[in-house]
Amino acid sequence: MPATTTRNRSVPTVSGVEQVVLLDEDGAAVGTADKSGVHGPDTPLHLAFSCYLFDADGRLLVTRRAFGKTTWPGVRTNTCCGHPGPGEPIDAAVHRRLASELGVHGVTLELVLPRFRYRAVMADGTVEHELCPVFRGVLTGPVAVPEPDPTEVAECWWQPWAEFVAAADPRGDGAADPLSPWGQVQVAELTALGPDPLHWPVGDAAALPPAARLAV
Repeated sequence: MPATTTRNRSVPTVSGVEQVVLLDEDGAAVGTADKSGVHGPDTPLHLAFSCYLFDADGRLLVTRRAFGKTTWPGVRTNTCCGHPGPGEPIDAAVHRRLASELGVHGVTLELVLPRFRYRAVMADGTVEHELCPVFRGVLTGPVAVPEPDPTEVAECWWQPWAEFVAAADPRGDGAADPLSPWGQVQVAELTALGPDPLHWPVGDAAALPPAARLAV
């Protein structure tokens, strides 16, 4: 996938309600659901993304999810996650969330894990179930001073990648400050790409789930 630069995009909605794209087992779109009600004990497979944002020195912007979030409130995680809306290119959705959650602009995006998928269950039975391509973002200018949306992000900080990896405790949710369940798996797959995040190979856009290929 070619590198892309920031584009300002509003949240795609239907009658003012944000929606997510539902998927079949092959990653093709089979419908939509209201984002506000999609997560529960029987969460259907749906399209999402994760982004790991780095500065020129390879430091990662780490975030802590807001404590009012429905899924994994207060958990330490990667820079941002989200859901492309129906008909929204996935790269545009990443830029949208970086801007709306963190006030970050001026980012070059590249796909690194085109077929990442996970399913995780919270202690209360709430399920997250996503096909979630992973992107590397790199700031194209000076280090950003994030302006987090407190309804999405409780706090954020820049951390060397090696330190972040070391803190991805293999005990998972049993750790004192656990990393998100998707983050635990993603870190293992990302470190397999090499120790320097700025030199990870770019993933094959043709391997994206069919529903995400609007960005190609």
